[in-house]
Amino acid sequence: MVTAVAPTSAAEAAEVLRTAGADGLTVLPRGASTKAHWGGTPSNVDILLDTRRLHGVTAHEPGDLVATVRAGTPLRDVQAVLGLAGQRLSLETGFAEATVGGVLATGEAGPLRLRHGSGRDLLIGVEFVRADGIVAHSGGRVVKNVAGYDMGRLLCGSYGTLGVITSATFRLHPLPPARTWVSCPVESAAELADIAAEVMSAQVSPSSVEVDLRGTSGTLAALIEGSRAGVDARAETAARQLGGAAVIGDQPAWWGSYPFAPDDVAVKLAAPVGRLSVLGELSDAAGPDVAVRGSAGTGVVYAALPGSTSAEHLNSTLSALRAALTEAGGSCVVLAAPPRIRDEIDLWGPVPGLALMRRIKDQFDPARRLASGRFVGGI
Repeated sequence: MVTAVAPTSAAEAAEVLRTAGADGLTVLPRGASTKAHWGGTPSNVDILLDTRRLHGVTAHEPGDLVATVRAGTPLRDVQAVLGLAGQRLSLETGFAEATVGGVLATGEAGPLRLRHGSGRDLLIGVEFVRADGIVAHSGGRVVKNVAGYDMGRLLCGSYGTLGVITSATFRLHPLPPARTWVSCPVESAAELADIAAEVMSAQVSPSSVEVDLRGTSGTLAALIEGSRAGVDARAETAARQLGGAAVIGDQPAWWGSYPFAPDDVAVKLAAPVGRLSVLGELSDAAGPDVAVRGSAGTGVVYAALPGSTSAEHLNSTLSALRAALTEAGGSCVVLAAPPRIRDEIDLWGPVPGLALMRRIKDQFDPARRLASGRFVGGI
């Protein structure tokens, strides 16, 4: 039987971990559960540690562009508070209810990653509870550092396997006075690579360059932010650069959302921007109607493969994709899959550095108490 607990402080979360250690129990941290279906299936769960009562912006220094946020706070609530001061946390999520801790733990980042990076790039400091129940700090505003490691970077994308994030301190950015989008059609993976490179090299400094494709044709859109006059001029420049089919307008309806439905196999692909033509391999392997969406500016995109496909066929498709992406210097990870086939497919593919990841897990959680099985290689 799984016991759910909802601590209201780091000290209470630490007590949960200490009790779990004394009783030999396993713990699965969870926020709003928007990405509970991502990653591997936990090998065993005795205690579900719900972080949502760790809520609120506990410190905001507008003059320093810094804020400290408790991990269970929905990202949209953070933006609402910061927006009152004309600022934002330049971190985005594809899930309306997603919490700050969940976004960091799964390494989620939206369109603004092109200009501002992912959560680990915006993180100044982090408070977390170790598997042994010790509250630790790393980075800015520290009381106690974990010597030898940048724990903020390690915790980001670790799926809760190294520690339970209880609060995070971020650097912020001013809200731009104006923003607009320049969109144009793309007809092939090769054209996508060329257009993305063209937009990136133009003197328009886009904050995001995103694509929405069915197979390898669809729409590319660039977000331009800044002063009203500057945005208008740069958008006109971008439109001229992209040719007569380019349109200046409002945010596309698909912007910032994932292409997959609940029953799809959700895949994250990464490739160097100059090698985005490799997405042609996706259409060849998965079919001409595969839905693809994500950042042409950073080369991180997401694809929806049909969940009705057999595990054998999916593994064959993933193998072909990974071969092409690895040759291009990229990667392919399955974020989620229907329960029917989830444990029968290779979620992670080849993982350079897996031995090091296991040594780090052994150091911080030798008893495999935290979210065991959710991360790569069964970590």
